[in-house]
Amino acid sequence: MSHSFFHFFLISLLLYKNCIAHRYTFTVREVPYTKLCSTKTILTVNSQFPGPVIKVNKGDTIYVNVRNRASENITMHWHGVEQPRNPWSDGPEYITQCPIRPGSDFMYKVIFSIEDTTVWWHAHSSWTRATVHGLIFVYPRPPESLPFPKADHEVPLVLGEWWKRDVREVVEEFIRTGGAPNVSDALTINGHPGFLYPCSKSDTFHLKVEKGKTYRIRMVNAAMNLILFFAIANHSLTVVAADGHYIKPLKATYITISPGETLDMLLQADQNPKRTYYMAARAYQTGNIDFNNSTTIGILSYFSSHKAKTPSFSGYYPTLPFYNDSSAAFGFFTKIKSLYFGQVPVQISRRIITTISINLRMCPQNSCEGPNGSRLAASMNNISFVTPSHVDILKAYYYHIKGVYGTRFPEFPPLFFNFTAENQPLFLETPRLATEVKVIEFGQVVELVIQGTSLVNALDHPMHLHGFSFFVVGVGFGNFNISEGEPSSLYNLVDPPYKNTMTVPINGWIAIRFQANNPGVWFMHCHLDRHQTWGMNVVFIVKNGREPNQQILPPPDDLPPCYE
Repeated sequence: MSHSFFHFFLISLLLYKNCIAHRYTFTVREVPYTKLCSTKTILTVNSQFPGPVIKVNKGDTIYVNVRNRASENITMHWHGVEQPRNPWSDGPEYITQCPIRPGSDFMYKVIFSIEDTTVWWHAHSSWTRATVHGLIFVYPRPPESLPFPKADHEVPLVLGEWWKRDVREVVEEFIRTGGAPNVSDALTINGHPGFLYPCSKSDTFHLKVEKGKTYRIRMVNAAMNLILFFAIANHSLTVVAADGHYIKPLKATYITISPGETLDMLLQADQNPKRTYYMAARAYQTGNIDFNNSTTIGILSYFSSHKAKTPSFSGYYPTLPFYNDSSAAFGFFTKIKSLYFGQVPVQISRRIITTISINLRMCPQNSCEGPNGSRLAASMNNISFVTPSHVDILKAYYYHIKGVYGTRFPEFPPLFFNFTAENQPLFLETPRLATEVKVIEFGQVVELVIQGTSLVNALDHPMHLHGFSFFVVGVGFGNFNISEGEPSSLYNLVDPPYKNTMTVPINGWIAIRFQANNPGVWFMHCHLDRHQTWGMNVVFIVKNGREPNQQILPPPDDLPPCYE
C-alpha cells in the first residue's frame, strides 16, 4: 500500500511541477534604473531589464498572466511564435486586442508549434518594447535531439538601445512635431552600455568562459531602430539557427542582425586563456539620417585569466564592417540557408507586390519638423496605415463590426515607376492615410514581393510577419522585374531560409512565400519602430478553412475590453 502511495505521490508531484512550469506571471511596473550618469524610471517585467527568460519544449502551450501595474497601457507579443488559430494572444495593440490598461490583467495563451530554437517576447504598444522584452528558449521535445553538437552552457544575449530621456517623451515629441525621433544615447548588451560610455565602467557585460568548452549564444536584436553588426575578438561564431528555425551551420567572424531577429550561435572557448577579449556591437545604417554611431562593448575572459581591467583597454577588440557596408550586411544575410531541402512551395496561388517607402505629408504653413516643413510618414503600396484607436481589427472581423477597417489593400503598387531612381517626382511622396487590410483565402500559397523605394530617403527595412514563418526565396538590389518570373538566378527554391523577419535591402527587394494555413488577423510591419509608428504596416486576414481545426479559436473570457 505504501509503495503504491509513494508512486502516486511522485506522479502527482511531476504533474504539479509541469503545471507550474507552464504558467508565468509577468508584472509590468515602473522601476528606477541608473545608466549613463543619470537615473530614470523605466517599464519592466518583474522589475528585470532585460526581462525574464521563458523556457519551453517544442510544442508546449504556456499561460502568461500579464498584470499591468504601470501607469500606461501595455500588450505583449510572442515574436516568432506562430500561435496556430490563436490571434487573440498575438498582442499588437488595436490589431488583435485592445490594451491591458493600468490595474488590469490578461492571461495570454501562447501556443508553440513548429518553433525549434530561440524566439522572444516583447511589448507591442507604442514604444514600450524598448525596455519590456526577453528571450524564449525552445528545446527539442524528447526523444528529439539537436542537429548540432550540444553546448556545455547557454548564454542569453540581448542587444538593445538606451535613451537618457523617458522613451514616452521621445515618442510624443516626434509624433507631435512630425520630425524624426531623437536617436538613442547608448547601445547595450544585456542591458549594459559598456565601458566606452560615461559612468559605465562597472556597467559592462562580462562573460566568463572555460577553456575547451562550447557556449550556445541565444541572441536577439531588441534595438528599436538599428540593424547591428556584432563580433567577438579572435573568436569565430558558428550560426546554427535563425528566427527559431535550424539553418545549415554558418561560420562567421561577424554577424548582422536586424531588430526582431534571433540567432543561435556556437562559441568555442579556444583562445589563449590569459588574454581578455572584447565583444562589440554597432550600427549598420544606410541613408541620409541621424543615427547612434557609438559602440557597445562587452568582455569575454577565461576563468583562468586575471580579472579583466576595463579601464585599461588591455584586451583585443574585434573588427566590425564599416557602418554603411551593405555588401557586408547582406553578405551575411544571404548566406543563411535552411537546414532542410524541398520544403518551399513551388506553385503559388497568388503574388502580391508591395512597395515600402518613406513619405512626406504637408503641414499647414510648413509648420512641421520634417523636410521642408512637412511631416514624415511611411507606407506600403502608398497607404500609410492608420491604427484603429477604439476597437481592434480582430474583434471587428470576428464580430462583424463595420467601419473599423477596409479591405482594399492593393495587390500591386498603384503606380509603377523606377522605384530606385535617384530623383523622384514630388507627387509620389504623398501617401494615402487608411486602415486597409488584405484578405486571403485559407490554404492559399502566397508570394509576397516587397520592393524598397528611394522616395524621401532610401533605407533598409526589416519586415516582420506575425502568425507565420516564411521562405525567403529571393533577395536583390534594384527593381524586381515582374516579367522575368522566377529565374533561377533570382530565386532559391531549394533551401531558402525559413524566417519571420527579413531585411529588404536599400533600393532593393525581397520575395517571400508562405501558405496561409493559420486563420486569423496577422500584422506585418517594419521592425524599425519609427517606421511602424509612421505607418509602414499592413494587416492580413486569413479566412477560416472548412474543417473545425482550420478555424479561429473562440475568444478568451478575460480579453481586455475596448472603449468606444
